[in-house]
Amino acid sequence: MKQEHIVLTFDVGTQSSRAMLINSRGDILAKAQETHEPPYDSPEPGFAEQRADFYYEHICRASLELKKSCARLWGQIEAVTVTTIRDTTICVDENGSPLRPAIVWLDKRRAEGRPAMSQMTRLMLKAVGMEETANLQFCKSHCNWIMQNEPDIWKRTYKYLLLSGYLTFKLTGNMADAAASLVGHLPVDAQNRSWQRKGALTRPVFDIPEGKLCDIKESGRQLGTITEQAARDTGLGTGLPVLATGSDKACEILGLGCVTKEKAAVGFGTTATVTYTMDRYVEPERFIPPYISIIPGCFTPEIEIYRGYWLISWFKKEFAQKEVKQAAELKIPAEELLNERLKEIPAGCDGLLFQPYFTPNVTMPAARGAIIGFSDQHTRIHIYRAIVEGINFALMDGMRLMERRTGHTFKEIRLGGGGSRSDEICRITADMFGIPVIRTQTYEVTGVGSAMTAYVGMGVFKDYEEAVHSMVHVKDVFEPDMKQHEIYEELYENVFRNIYGRLSPLYTKLNEIYR
Repeated sequence: MKQEHIVLTFDVGTQSSRAMLINSRGDILAKAQETHEPPYDSPEPGFAEQRADFYYEHICRASLELKKSCARLWGQIEAVTVTTIRDTTICVDENGSPLRPAIVWLDKRRAEGRPAMSQMTRLMLKAVGMEETANLQFCKSHCNWIMQNEPDIWKRTYKYLLLSGYLTFKLTGNMADAAASLVGHLPVDAQNRSWQRKGALTRPVFDIPEGKLCDIKESGRQLGTITEQAARDTGLGTGLPVLATGSDKACEILGLGCVTKEKAAVGFGTTATVTYTMDRYVEPERFIPPYISIIPGCFTPEIEIYRGYWLISWFKKEFAQKEVKQAAELKIPAEELLNERLKEIPAGCDGLLFQPYFTPNVTMPAARGAIIGFSDQHTRIHIYRAIVEGINFALMDGMRLMERRTGHTFKEIRLGGGGSRSDEICRITADMFGIPVIRTQTYEVTGVGSAMTAYVGMGVFKDYEEAVHSMVHVKDVFEPDMKQHEIYEELYENVFRNIYGRLSPLYTKLNEIYR
């Protein structure tokens, strides 16, 4: 057997921060978790902000708690990694002090106007149907809103960092980030794993001066070492290396073992995603670039359902107070009770279909959510199952689009995120997609993927294939019931696929009324 190694991984999500000790066999030896209460503030409707140091304080508390409970293992930590939520941005001055709160990825504020493109560029985009997308991306970019509404803040901004880059700075004193963490409204050149050149076609959409962008490191490379101040804050040893990994989803894909194109990684988190690893540049949708993979020379095309399993929290709050109260008495999560009740409702929810597009995306800028097919037999548990099925229908849509664009077929799904803990949701997913659904040894796959990156960088494994073989272990396989799949296939082809197109003009009208 190979010698066991240990790294400490910080995994910062929307709802909580976790510190985990993970060994080179993929075992989570210990974990401490700090809930984000509240996950963000809304100083104005649609805004989502948080103190930048809020996240640092939470990983520090988690680290100190972990040290207290795992004193025996603490001295064996060989490296530190950080993986975080994406598209959460922070303006800092030359000393690294935040100039304003972080803008969280859920934020809905909008800049005014459109990117300053040449007439020729605008005609080119219009010809391929992407002018509206470019305009929407410009308006959704936090940097453009700050430039327009807080010009003094922007002028004083030394670096415009993602949350991952800011936490790297707090731990090491260096303003740097991993290439595979560069996910957001930023001028990223995915093909060259770097920042876009100044004259790039779409650079005006997020025209951040080059000097305000941080240094980029490849996954597994050293970003810096733990400073004396960070050592006091976290309980870690001064000088421990902090290694570049990737964003939460980049690490999730790796932690699920999805390193070939036949394996789809489906994430049941706040944002639901379907993605995979490809060894060539493939856009998941026309003119929408794939993300940079942790694996050198690879890319991760992805389809996102922005409100994903956030919808479960929404349902709990609005419709499931009975289960919330009962769960509190039993000291179990309310989802456990709700997921058990999924068995009461047949496939297709007796004709109730849920469209989960609560938040617009770049290809559906007018999108809103919808639920159709109500009758007097439907209950709130029908609605709950319809939400689970609706998220999966939307992910099926994305998966089939990617299959058409690449010409390959997915053979299996590997599930990550909190929703994957439910056996019933895993069974429903297998039945809907019609291919096996696999659950690995832990739902904390993001942390495992982040640690895996460190071990490859440290030379413990010669490459990511060897790391996957050693650290990712199949725990459960859910085979599809093909009779159930036939029901879902008919609903998908004949009903779900048509909902957005039929309702899109009404969504546009609603958005005009409620600007």
